[in-house]
Amino acid sequence: MMTLFKSHGLWDLVNNGPPNRDPNQQENQKKDARALFFIQQAVHDTIFLKIAAATNAKEAWTSLKTAFLGSTRVMAIKLQGLRRDFETLQMNKEESVQIFLSRVQEVVNQIRAFGDTMEEKTVVAKVLRSITPKFDHVVAAIEESNDLSTYSFDELMGSLQTHEAKFRSKEKGDERAFYRKGESSQGRGGRGHCRFGEFLFQHDIEDVKCFQQKIYGCVQADCFRKQREEQQACCEEE
Repeated sequence: MMTLFKSHGLWDLVNNGPPNRDPNQQENQKKDARALFFIQQAVHDTIFLKIAAATNAKEAWTSLKTAFLGSTRVMAIKLQGLRRDFETLQMNKEESVQIFLSRVQEVVNQIRAFGDTMEEKTVVAKVLRSITPKFDHVVAAIEESNDLSTYSFDELMGSLQTHEAKFRSKEKGDERAFYRKGESSQGRGGRGHCRFGEFLFQHDIEDVKCFQQKIYGCVQADCFRKQREEQQACCEEE
């Protein structure tokens, strides 16, 4: 609503009311009526009852602020709680940059809705203090290469998300390299070599039972070799 009023040049009139000395009284009355019309059209029927008796835009706007934000005392209490929430914000280890910054932005928007003009540099400094240690070198680079008094929240978000994407790409590359290394080490030993060799190292040959002859102290490969030798000797005799 504030943006709508400002776009029509009505915000000062809605927020402060008409001037005491009004040389353009008729023109300002038209503006006030237009602003009141915008407010009445924007609210729900159940909320309209709260401003139905308002005779000017400022009166209707004040009624809405009191209904939704509370009195000045209530607003001060709520604002104090929001500031405490802002100071205790911390990024979790498994949390993405986007989710954490969304939480920060939500609290900041609520604080500003209560009239606190929290500066951008305060938000940026809070984020840099609250992200996980894996971004420490990124924080150092941002602090060294930028003027934090003019560094915007959107710029910080873009930089952190870019570095997070690089982290994830590197982690995936390391995982693929690990899997390829494991597959190649298994392939050098031949089919079943790694598993059977590990079994032989852990047990004496007398404890091994051959799958071919079903006897202990015999390895299946030896059985196949003996069978080939016996077949070859038989052929030579024939």
